Amino acid sequence: MATITIPVEDGTSLPAYLARPAANPAPAGVIVAHELFGVNPDIRGVADDLAKAGFLTIAPEFYHRDAAPGRWLDRDDAGRQEGFGYLQRLRRDQAVADVAAALAWLKSEPGIERVAVVGFSAGGHLSYLAACRLPVSRTAVLYGGWLPGTDIPMSQPTPTLDLTPGITGRILYLVGEDDALIDAGQRKQIAAALAAAGVDHELVSYPGVGHAFFWPGTPPFSKEARDDAWRRIVELLAS
Repeated sequence: MATITIPVEDGTSLPAYLARPAANPAPAGVIVAHELFGVNPDIRGVADDLAKAGFLTIAPEFYHRDAAPGRWLDRDDAGRQEGFGYLQRLRRDQAVADVAAALAWLKSEPGIERVAVVGFSAGGHLSYLAACRLPVSRTAVLYGGWLPGTDIPMSQPTPTLDLTPGITGRILYLVGEDDALIDAGQRKQIAAALAAAGVDHELVSYPGVGHAFFWPGTPPFSKEARDDAWRRIVELLAS
């Protein structure tokens, strides 16, 4: 696998991890939006697995305006502190510009007819935002937080959830019912916004499962939830 560099309309350069399938790719290219910790081995692993499933996949470094190329963070207090620092400097217009550039790069590749986004936590928020503003055909949001509020710059000046009517593709939202970041009230708000906008969507909540359940070797990990989530993601991308 390799790293590519994609020009963004604001003059910056977006590094992205590239995972190519062994055979001709499926007609859908995939953007993987990283969580707080950047394009770490977990995110690269998702990109590799999607490539094995037949999808041309890139994982952009959305902190590229502040972090050195290739910079990723450990899942510890220091990593969280540094990651939140980057996240609090990533504006909505910058995030949309980055996804637009990544989308254009994928669409320029032979055989790619549509583009999907798969995002985790902060990257889940980013993927939801991208679905609202860009021609994304399929979106998988794994425990994307801060959607109903204005806690982060990507959700300012008005909550990203308010942009839901702009979604034109299908969306899959996956979350644990014990997620401390996304409580039952927020889940109801998200479901209501998608329904009111007439978006083709599915919202799946896993009982007894917390935030960031997707990653093996971490305390929140749930194999049952991860396996089900992965099956749903691949089915969504292939549809």
